Amino acid sequence: MQLTPKAEAMIRKYAAGLATSYGVPDTRRFFSLTDPREIQLRDALLQQSEFLRLVNVMDVEQVQGQVVNTGNPGLFTGRKKGGRFNREMGVDGNEYKLVETDSGSYLTYALLVVWANAGTEEEFFQRIQAFSNESFALDILRIAFNGTHIAENTDPDANPLGEDVNRGWHTIVKERSPEQIITDTVTLDRLGSGADYVSLDAAVTDLIHTCIFEPYRNDPRLVVLVSADLIGADATSMMNRIDRPTEKVAAQLINREIGGRTAYSPPFMPEGRLIVTTLSNLHIYTQRGTRKRKAEWVDDRKQFENNYLRMEGYAVEHDVLYAAYDKITVPQEDPDTGIGG
Repeated sequence: MQLTPKAEAMIRKYAAGLATSYGVPDTRRFFSLTDPREIQLRDALLQQSEFLRLVNVMDVEQVQGQVVNTGNPGLFTGRKKGGRFNREMGVDGNEYKLVETDSGSYLTYALLVVWANAGTEEEFFQRIQAFSNESFALDILRIAFNGTHIAENTDPDANPLGEDVNRGWHTIVKERSPEQIITDTVTLDRLGSGADYVSLDAAVTDLIHTCIFEPYRNDPRLVVLVSADLIGADATSMMNRIDRPTEKVAAQLINREIGGRTAYSPPFMPEGRLIVTTLSNLHIYTQRGTRKRKAEWVDDRKQFENNYLRMEGYAVEHDVLYAAYDKITVPQEDPDTGIGG
């Protein structure tokens, strides 16, 4: 496959425009981003994922340090005889550590030719930029939910969800505060035939009372993060209950709450995983000044390559505000009877 003259001209113009916008001679070698460009890239990545915009994504100065405090659970109102009542807002003992993270995506000649013929020059440029930013943003979430360790040489074939790229939120809490994670086998069955819970609502309610420290159980910021398979299984089971009014079922599915908490089903959540936390409790850090980019047309590989290099990592602010089931199992139901198998 060869580039058409039109596609080749667009690629050359895109690369030249990228170099000009970043103020570098060319983009074939890694170049550092200035502060405004770092912020611009971070914002561009956030626009590619609705869930990324809900958690704490921020820049830090050091590779390793104390978790950045964005708030503190608990009571901050009272009185003190002979003085003023106050409480320190701090994170005790929670640290983060960033590691070198290299994201790379490429576009084949075949796809570039299709894009060049499918619209205007501006649309061609936007497709290239959106493809790279979306790839990088989704990988950040893959690792956040699935990362278990940091390998010197990562293997995307053996670890397709970035398990070996970094330690994600669940792993951080599991290693630091194992009492917050229920690792025992947990089953869910609306008929209650020997299962641990009859619904996700019951499972969430029990998790909050078991693993969330009592003063924080009624915090209105607590939400439920639940894997897509659990949402699907629970919805199917709900629809199979012939004794439930159809309009009530429909309302529950549209405005989804579980255990009285707003529910989210983020991309790349491991199957059977259910988490109760606050969204502000989940952090993603990048070291300021370490972002580097490279964009190169590599004819030997018949592709246009985009790379994004930085020091990056994950952190959880308060372990006491993170509780989870490692895996919930739902028996298969007979579609005619609704009875679990």
